[in-house]
Amino acid sequence: MLKKSKKLLSMIITATVAATMLIGCGGAKESNGAGAKTADGKKEITWMCYGQPQETAVYEQVIKKFEEKYPDVKVKLVSTTQDQYGQKIQAAMASNTMADVVYMGPGDVKAWVNAGKMLNLDEYLKQAETDGILNLDDVWELGLNKYRYDGDKIGQGSLYALPKDIGPFGFGYNKTLFEKKGIPLPDPKVPYTWDEFINVCKQLTNDTGGDDSSWGTGLNVNWALAPFVFSNGADWINEDATKVTVTDPKFVEALQFFADQTLVDKITPSAEQGQTLDTYQRWLKGQLGFFAIAPWDIAAFEDLPFEYDIIPWPAGSTGETASWLGSVGFGVSANTKYPQEAVNLAIFLSTDKDANKMVADQQIQVPNIKSMAKDYYLNTDNNPHNKQAFIDLIETYGKPLPGERTYNGEWYDKFYEGIQDVLDGKISAKDYCAKIQPEMQKLLDKAIEKEQKEKAK
Repeated sequence: MLKKSKKLLSMIITATVAATMLIGCGGAKESNGAGAKTADGKKEITWMCYGQPQETAVYEQVIKKFEEKYPDVKVKLVSTTQDQYGQKIQAAMASNTMADVVYMGPGDVKAWVNAGKMLNLDEYLKQAETDGILNLDDVWELGLNKYRYDGDKIGQGSLYALPKDIGPFGFGYNKTLFEKKGIPLPDPKVPYTWDEFINVCKQLTNDTGGDDSSWGTGLNVNWALAPFVFSNGADWINEDATKVTVTDPKFVEALQFFADQTLVDKITPSAEQGQTLDTYQRWLKGQLGFFAIAPWDIAAFEDLPFEYDIIPWPAGSTGETASWLGSVGFGVSANTKYPQEAVNLAIFLSTDKDANKMVADQQIQVPNIKSMAKDYYLNTDNNPHNKQAFIDLIETYGKPLPGERTYNGEWYDKFYEGIQDVLDGKISAKDYCAKIQPEMQKLLDKAIEKEQKEKAK
């Protein structure tokens, strides 16, 4: 569940500030974030998370289900915003006030485990499987592998979290606008080529300057560039994550193609028009033909004044669609005084059928349970109807964002600091990539060096 921010967990602040901030977010405990008992003798465990109000509301109901199953445990939910979560969790680590259960992103696993902050879940999960309350074989393997770590590589070794979700970043289209303009509907399985995509977008675009204006698309570069880069056979880094590869001609081609949707093809609202109404709002009004859609968006799109659905992302030179998969996991503090109870909560939140059904019903995410995703989720009678496109991304076409593959994402964030100049036509994609690559490489080298030092401690 990677919603609208990729700069989480980038600051380590002092214990004094930590205490102040944690009080402000709802009151984490003052010692290890664990170990207290309620007045009636129940074991109290704290779960610190972030989310929109409707997401928090459904998890409050999930917690009630958990407490019914484990009557000797009381769960204290501490919820904050996603933008604040990174600072607060790092503050809690610095002051040893971590909650018992926390959200941990795939890109945090190495650093948090190396720092000794996270509990190795293996023995607890093994016992849970023996007790029949866990079936890891029916959980998305790709999701589990994001939280496996052997001290060297992600994807193998012990589990340090269970996935809250696997978030496929999908591609939606406005079916009503297509029908209004008499354009054949996209194939739900076969992606457009880039040329086909631009051609359709031009047919959808009618910039009258009024409320009846429409455009082919309007994509946020921070999130939507990756599908074009990946489908063109490129990436930000090489396979072993040691070299920044943004000067690869295939990468440059994808970035220029993205920028030219505005600069050359004129199939997106202009920068000036974006100041009046951003592309998200224009999508909600039905003015865009295509827009990026992930499972966590669906609840907000329930009352759109048009019909929409999901299709594969346009395919570049590889001929295959591609996109990225977000995720966050339920990790357990190494300092929890109730490790079994905390792990049981993580198991319940991640893999309980009732819990998965409740969040799926709220249109928040694809279920973590594979069998439920392929049966119950796909057969729900609501938009979008082609939810199979999400499943295809999870099983076949989805890739991690580059920042997940390295010790921190500072080098990746650097890429976007000056990207607006490319989108505005002030610098070509080729020149920008040549300029930014050495700066990104320097930050990546620092991340590699930091990882080596912390592993050697």
